[in-house]
Amino acid sequence: MTTTQSTSVPTAAPSAPAVGHRIQNAVIKYGFIVVTVTLFAYFAISEPSFRDSATLLDTLRYVSVAAVLGLGVTLTMAVGGMDMSVGAVAGLGVTVAAKTMVTYNQVGTVAILAVVAAGALAGLLNALLIVVLKIPDMLATLGTMFVIQGTKLILVDGQSITPGMTQSDGTTAPGRFTEGFLRIDRGTFLGVPGSVLIFGSLTVVAWMFLARTRWGRVLYAIGANPEASRLAGIRVGAYRALAYVLSGVLASIGGLILASRIGQGDVSAGTSQLLEAVAVALVGTSVLGRGRPNVWGTALGAVLIGIITTGLTIEGLPYYTQDVVEGAVLILALVFSFTLSKRRTV
Repeated sequence: MTTTQSTSVPTAAPSAPAVGHRIQNAVIKYGFIVVTVTLFAYFAISEPSFRDSATLLDTLRYVSVAAVLGLGVTLTMAVGGMDMSVGAVAGLGVTVAAKTMVTYNQVGTVAILAVVAAGALAGLLNALLIVVLKIPDMLATLGTMFVIQGTKLILVDGQSITPGMTQSDGTTAPGRFTEGFLRIDRGTFLGVPGSVLIFGSLTVVAWMFLARTRWGRVLYAIGANPEASRLAGIRVGAYRALAYVLSGVLASIGGLILASRIGQGDVSAGTSQLLEAVAVALVGTSVLGRGRPNVWGTALGAVLIGIITTGLTIEGLPYYTQDVVEGAVLILALVFSFTLSKRRTV
C-alpha cells in the first residue's frame, strides 16, 4: 500500500525591502497628517488654553484669509502656474472697500460688488499677460503684483482710509464701514465666525469644482501635460485664463475678510498674505502623498499654520521664531512632495 505524503509550501515572510517600501509609502501618504495631529496634541497638552473652543475658532479665523487666498493659488497651480499677485489683490480689495464706503458713502453691498469686480479685473490682467502675451506665469503675476500695489497707493494718495479722516481736498470723509460689512469677519453664526464659515464654504465649493466637474479635471490635465491637452482639443488658454480669474476673485474675497477685520483701508494690508497663501498651497501638495495641488491639502496646510502660530504665541515665543518654525514645516512638506514621493514604490 502506497502512502501519498502531502507537502505544504511555507509562505515566505515579507522581505525587509518590501516592509521598508510599505513604511516609506505610509510616511509619504500620512506623514504630514501625523505632523499636524502631533503638533495639535502637543499644544493641547502643554497649554490648557489652547484647548478652549474660542481659541480653536480664533485660530481658524486667523488663517481664513491666507486659506482663501491659498485656494486661488491652488487653482493656478492645478494648471501648472502660480499666482504671486494674490496678496496685492487682497490689499486692493481692502482699499476699494474702504474707498467705496468711507469716501463715497456707499453701502456694504456696493463695496462687496466693487471689490469682487476689482479682483476679477486683476485676474483678467494676469490672464492677458500669461495667455495672450505668453509671459511666464510667475513673472507675469509678479509684475501685476507691483502694478496693483502702486495703483492701490495712487487711489488713496498713499494714505490709509479711516472713518472721519480729513481728505486731500480738506473735507471730512462722509462714510463709514457699515455694520453689515463688518459682520463678514466679526459676526458669528451659531458661534462660528463669519470668516470661518466663508473659508469652509469656499473650500467645499473649490473641491467640488476641481474634483467633481469636467472643468476641474481639465485644469489638472492641462497642468500635467498642456501639449497633450491641446492636441486633445482642449482650449488650454481659456482654461488657464479661467484659473487666474477665479484666483483673482478668491483673493478679493480674502480682501473683504481682511477689510472687515481691520475696519479701515490700511495701505499695507495684504502685504504679508502672499507668503502664507503660497505656503499653505505648497504644503497642501504633500497631503496623502498626492504630490499635486489639492483643495483639502491647502485647507489642512492653513490649519497647520494656524496651529503653529497660535501655539507658539500662547507659549510666548517671539514672532521671528514663528517664522522659522513655519519655514521649517514648509520645507518638510516640500520634502514629502518632491523628494520622498519620487522614491515611492507602489
